[in-house]
Amino acid sequence: MSGRRAFINFIRSFKIMGNIIRFGLLFWENLRISFQAIITSKLRTIITIFIIAFGIMALVGILTAIDAVKSSITTSFMSMGANTFLIEGRNVTRVSSDRQPVRNYAYINFRQASEFKDNFEFPANVSLFINASGNAAISHGSQKSNPNVSVIGADEEYLLTAGYEIERGRNFTTNDIEMNRHLAIVGREVVRNIFDPGEDPLDKIITVGSGKYRVIGVLKEKGTSFGGGGDNICILPLTNVRQYFSSPRMNFRINIMPSAPQILDIAASEAEGVFRQVRGLRPGDDSDFRITKSDNLANMVIENLRYVTIAATLIGLITLFGAAVGLMNIMLVSVTERTREIGIRKAMGAKRIYIKHQFLFEAVIIGQLGGLAGIILGILIGNMVSLVTGSPFVMPWVWIISGFLLCFLVGLASGYFPAVKASRLDPIVALRYE
Repeated sequence: MSGRRAFINFIRSFKIMGNIIRFGLLFWENLRISFQAIITSKLRTIITIFIIAFGIMALVGILTAIDAVKSSITTSFMSMGANTFLIEGRNVTRVSSDRQPVRNYAYINFRQASEFKDNFEFPANVSLFINASGNAAISHGSQKSNPNVSVIGADEEYLLTAGYEIERGRNFTTNDIEMNRHLAIVGREVVRNIFDPGEDPLDKIITVGSGKYRVIGVLKEKGTSFGGGGDNICILPLTNVRQYFSSPRMNFRINIMPSAPQILDIAASEAEGVFRQVRGLRPGDDSDFRITKSDNLANMVIENLRYVTIAATLIGLITLFGAAVGLMNIMLVSVTERTREIGIRKAMGAKRIYIKHQFLFEAVIIGQLGGLAGIILGILIGNMVSLVTGSPFVMPWVWIISGFLLCFLVGLASGYFPAVKASRLDPIVALRYE
């Protein structure tokens, strides 16, 4: 019995292999006939391919451009310290002894900020800074700036966490901060305002408020994107600002940059727990400080691009709908023109399903050729935005795969009705067709 069962299984497997081979031969035969029919009507085929290509080009091109813009925005905000978060005081409401709500500003003093920096053991760079003035005038010799320079008191980690880079000179060292040295790092706008063209600002003495400071570094230009004025800035050692720009309730801020952007949320949660301990808050108390992630603006801009993506998708789909109607019309004309050919094939024994498959193959092939052309054009046009924004070349694999799938569906939907019409033709009537 086992030998007989083995023989039966062998025969079944042989039949399955035969069916696979027959299906493969039929597939290639339909493919060959479809390509012959497409080549026969070159002009009509080219026009149809370009109709589909323009729809896919609009879809892939705009969406590729949006991906390039998103990449550029993300890169720009990363250079501005977008993978950081800020701890600062905020307005809180407490209940006084006579049960009346009292609103006050819970500022962060130097002791609390320093204690947090010492206790925060998460893999991150922690910077302490304070806004000493937003309308300072800085002078060098007879040159004086407008009273609109931002003066920041910061430690040696501030440049990294704030997204600044040194163009010339050096950053503060830990020793500079501890020794309360009269040093300054200035932005390019300050250099342009108080130094002569071509003059080297390094080691020059400038006047900030009532103090004299030696310039040890010049920041790389950041521009004024998103309303910022990052070049009109003067950075002094944190300890120096504490002494010479002292005021009641000096409010310090803490900037934190995790070692990897992916752990930003985890680092923010850890920082909140540590700072609550520093502030002496009980488990049921509300946090009297605010944690602000610097990527909020970038996420807001990218979120607004979602509406542009939806609009672009609708435009592309409408264009593809028009292409589908055009392809269906062309396939119907093709069926009419090839009525006698269909009659001959049926008279020679071709089954209805083979006729249907032939016309479906033609429609799908035309759709895929149009999709290929549209995807190539869309990627090229979309990446022109990458060149303008300076972002890297974008290869939108999701939209490429989606484009091919859409074109397959367009070809299938457009070719189905003409294919059914061709398969139902009476061979005698078809042979008599003039």
